[in-house]
Amino acid sequence: MASRHGVTYPPGLECYLSDRSFTCTHTPPGTGRLYSIRIRSPTESMYPSPHPRGSKARVLLSSVFGPYAQDDEFGSRSINPMELYHNQVTREQGPFSLRMFHRSWGLMFIQKTISAPSVLLDFPTRDRFREELAKQQYDIVGISSIVMNVGKVREMCRLIRQISPHSKIVVGGHVAALPELGETVDADHIVRGEGVEWMRAYLGEDTSAPIRHPSIVSGFGQRALGVRAEPGSGSRAATIIPSVGCPLGCNFCATSQFFGGKGNFRNFYDSGKDLFEVMQAAEQKEDVRTFFIMDENFLLHRRRALELLDLMKKHDKSWSLYVFSSASAIRKYTMDEIVALGVSWVWMGLESPNSSYAKLRNVDTRELVAELQKNGVKVLGSTIIGLEHHTPENLPAEVDYAVSHSTDFHQFMLYTPLPGTPLHQEIQKKGKLLPDIDPADIHGQYKFNFRHDFISRDLSQTLLKRAFKRDFEVNGPSLFRICRTDFLGWRKYGRYSDKRIRERFRRESRELRRGYAAMLWAMEKYLREASPRAGENIRALRGEIQREFGLLTRLFANLVGPILLWTSRREARRLAQRKSIEPQTFVERRNWATDEL
Repeated sequence: MASRHGVTYPPGLECYLSDRSFTCTHTPPGTGRLYSIRIRSPTESMYPSPHPRGSKARVLLSSVFGPYAQDDEFGSRSINPMELYHNQVTREQGPFSLRMFHRSWGLMFIQKTISAPSVLLDFPTRDRFREELAKQQYDIVGISSIVMNVGKVREMCRLIRQISPHSKIVVGGHVAALPELGETVDADHIVRGEGVEWMRAYLGEDTSAPIRHPSIVSGFGQRALGVRAEPGSGSRAATIIPSVGCPLGCNFCATSQFFGGKGNFRNFYDSGKDLFEVMQAAEQKEDVRTFFIMDENFLLHRRRALELLDLMKKHDKSWSLYVFSSASAIRKYTMDEIVALGVSWVWMGLESPNSSYAKLRNVDTRELVAELQKNGVKVLGSTIIGLEHHTPENLPAEVDYAVSHSTDFHQFMLYTPLPGTPLHQEIQKKGKLLPDIDPADIHGQYKFNFRHDFISRDLSQTLLKRAFKRDFEVNGPSLFRICRTDFLGWRKYGRYSDKRIRERFRRESRELRRGYAAMLWAMEKYLREASPRAGENIRALRGEIQREFGLLTRLFANLVGPILLWTSRREARRLAQRKSIEPQTFVERRNWATDEL
């Protein structure tokens, strides 16, 4: 029998509360079979008793400590850096891989929304985390993490008990999907699901009050070709989070399941008007015209998107939107609507032509990608390696099909039953989960964590690497591809009759005249021997751009290009030595009295 929080459970039984449900899973010892029941309340939320100090409680919110991109005793992995693109999109593109970091947006949301005095510690070192605990008397310490960093969560809980034993420890984020987390880490509360409402309730605050959106600059620490390239004023992007969850709920998607699973999502901003006001505030504060809309399927909410478009037209906003969308949702719009809405970049699932996912049904995705790119819309395609029907024999053809889309970026991920997902329950029920796999190695960019019918665990790693390499060999660097799509957009809309649309494409084409032209020069020279086909395609595009924009663009390419070629070769040597890049530490205080600073 196991005991937790004063309740005794029989072996194999796990029960937990989320903000809108009570869930029990039971795996009877020796059976390997999983039984699950969830009781959901659409109108009531279940929370712990509020903290005694209420909204006067001092709160420390922290991401897990670094360093991140190196193998250590706490579960960090060099193969799994804290970089979205370099980790799972451009990882095999050598010095042309796109490098950047993104803040812990969930923690920023919580800090902005609560009225309690709080400190946000983002990307601390272990020593910096210890220092913060020793420096202040915190009533609550909240830690956010993904599954693979559970070892760091365990260590942070240990440090809190040692340095600040009176603090209540709250753990949330995707790591909360681990059913055994309550036995693994010494936390007082584990938050499974959306955390803003939970923290408000824990502090005794109004859970129905409007969400306050934090000011989020989308990425920082940008690098390409071995050069730091922070965007200048007016060219940065702001992250906007309209909702969490996805009603489509693919069986492998941890994010969809985390926020309620198939058919469930929560809108923070239900109307186009509400969303427009948040975007307008970010535009004024951060001097941005580009918005990364962090919504699992933004274009699925057609009414909200078209309301936003009407307001953009009314207020003459030539904004650029980077969105996630399913292929089926995109097809609900005309291309004129897509362009008018400012959609400049789309992340779209391209799992397999033989998959049964509804988001791909009745859509010719190659035709759709080509049409988007002709209208200046960059596409990031996402393909799963290791679906049930994949074999070593048929997978190369499926990878070639994915590569034939010629998307601007292409993500490949291993089919991975992450804890908490329907896929994990299904694989566990079949007794196919591999034993003794460290959670730090369950992230879709290493090896299978289950027994596939046709592909071994070690072979899965090889096949994933081959997919990335195949895309790079056929289509060249992603940085070249985005130049090509931006140029297509400029040619079609750079002199367009609608001033609002014309201004957006002129803004997006500025780098073609300068930095991109020099970058193309360096990539062409670097690849002309190793990949003649890619080198020739880059040379042809550079020629078109120089003819379009004239002498100054040609001079810039010829002067700056050799410098970027040298930095690219230096970057290649650095990558060969497995040198990592780490994000800076952020410390942000809110509602903190002056004498407590």
